[in-house]
Amino acid sequence: MTQPIAPAEANTWIVGTRKGAWPLRRPTDGGKQLELEEPWFFGCQVHHVVQDPRGGGTILAAVRTGHLGPTVYRSTDDGRTWKEAERPPRFRASEEYADSNLEPDDARRQGLTVDHVFFLSPGHKSQPGVWFAGASPIGLFKSEDDGLNWDGVPGFNDSAILAKWCYNFAPGTPEGQKCHSVQVDPVNPKRMILGLSGGGVFLSEDQGGSWQPVNGGVAMDFAPPKEDGSEYEFGHDPHDAVIHPANPHRWYHQNHCGIYRLDWNDGAKEQRWKRIGDNMPKEIGDIGFPMTCHPKDDKTCWVVPMDGGTVWPRTSVGGKPAVFRTRDAGESWQSLDRGLPSRAWYTVLRQAMAHNGGAPLELAFGTTSGDVWGSADEGDSWQSLAAGLPKIMSVTAVRLT
Repeated sequence: MTQPIAPAEANTWIVGTRKGAWPLRRPTDGGKQLELEEPWFFGCQVHHVVQDPRGGGTILAAVRTGHLGPTVYRSTDDGRTWKEAERPPRFRASEEYADSNLEPDDARRQGLTVDHVFFLSPGHKSQPGVWFAGASPIGLFKSEDDGLNWDGVPGFNDSAILAKWCYNFAPGTPEGQKCHSVQVDPVNPKRMILGLSGGGVFLSEDQGGSWQPVNGGVAMDFAPPKEDGSEYEFGHDPHDAVIHPANPHRWYHQNHCGIYRLDWNDGAKEQRWKRIGDNMPKEIGDIGFPMTCHPKDDKTCWVVPMDGGTVWPRTSVGGKPAVFRTRDAGESWQSLDRGLPSRAWYTVLRQAMAHNGGAPLELAFGTTSGDVWGSADEGDSWQSLAAGLPKIMSVTAVRLT
């Protein structure tokens, strides 16, 4: 997941796990061995931890606690102390829909309960204090006071067609359907995209007031072909989507059915994704979860392939973990496994890989078996950073003092 951290500032990886979040910090004495500190929110599920890149220093954490349930915590002192949001993300209660004129088929959205906040994203640099949060069941929320109070985005949550777009009311994504990959265009603050697992990639050109699916060219192997041969407009399963920070007209996404790139054309009537995963080695395939893009080079990104066989094992292909990198926008791919175990059945979730924005760029990824691996040379070689942690759900880069 591309993290908008200023170059050379991040000095700590935050490893979000099933049982807390562990800071993995570079020593202040200049040593190279990172130090694993005591956990934040010990015993709680931590889905995502993000630091505001706009200069305020706020850190938000999406936490599912045993007693308070799903919520967002906020720290303004580098994680030394935390305060729960005064009004966490929640769907409107049934009685709040009394005058909303919903159609009968959409009335089932009434009374949805947030199971967990899954994804956190700072708003545009011109809008300090604005944050977005994606949740499970699928919902989009916004804070305009730096994470203290959250409200649903009506143009999305209350959309009359949303129930047709997503799988909130049917079996789908393991551990629940999710709204994720909330991406604000770094140039145009009115443009946003997000991923729905399942549902697809969706676009807003009016700051969330209205939405449209953007899934042209994306395979949907798990659904029977349409009788008329046309594509499915929605119902897809994107795993991770990115508006490239150096070129907002270039988008990448890792899907349940491959790796894709879209070169956005403002004047085009139809926007189509290109399956750049077709250029991966056939014996490896192009199935996986995280999509991590270089912050300055729009042709460079990294993926972690996993076995996409019939049963969908979701582990390292052939038990041989590797990261793959492209330097030419997906036209070719290079396997990067130097330093990684020769045999291991790793699973790397969609938010469990990140870069630190530095020069040279450092990378890190975490596995569901609790191992953290890092690279100081853009993936050419890997070193163990930590082991024995609980199931890792996210890895992000922050600056701690």
